[in-house]
Amino acid sequence: MTRIEARADVGATVVVEIHQLYGRQSHLIDQGRAAEWSATFTADGEFHSPSYPAPVVGTDALTEFADAFFTNASAAGEAHRHVLTNIAVDQVGDDELEVNAYLQIIATPSGGDSRLVRFTTVTDRVVRVGGRWRIARRVVRRDDQARPA
Repeated sequence: MTRIEARADVGATVVVEIHQLYGRQSHLIDQGRAAEWSATFTADGEFHSPSYPAPVVGTDALTEFADAFFTNASAAGEAHRHVLTNIAVDQVGDDELEVNAYLQIIATPSGGDSRLVRFTTVTDRVVRVGGRWRIARRVVRRDDQARPA
């Protein structure tokens, strides 16, 4: 049985809820709304990325991370945009999903041309908390990194 065959299909409502979560999350970090962005994760949520030296874990650390992302882009005179595409949602438990997507980060300097900063793959464990979907664990991979088994 392949990895995909072992997954259950999700309904259209869940897919729409996840698309809304990811769209809102992208807008929040790009607008510098760090506390709201971190609230899209669980209280003990994890963010793992090869672009940063260590995992970011928990609401306070996630808020600081998002604030630094926006502050650094602003200091460079750039607007950064997160673009998530090819979002695939799989049910892995009653209130647990695996979401895979492609993530591009685009930087546009004031008066300049946009450029691709990163193109990565995102694998998230998403859980329902208080009736809302929240990201419990995000793993970002560069395209030249192998996917964990």
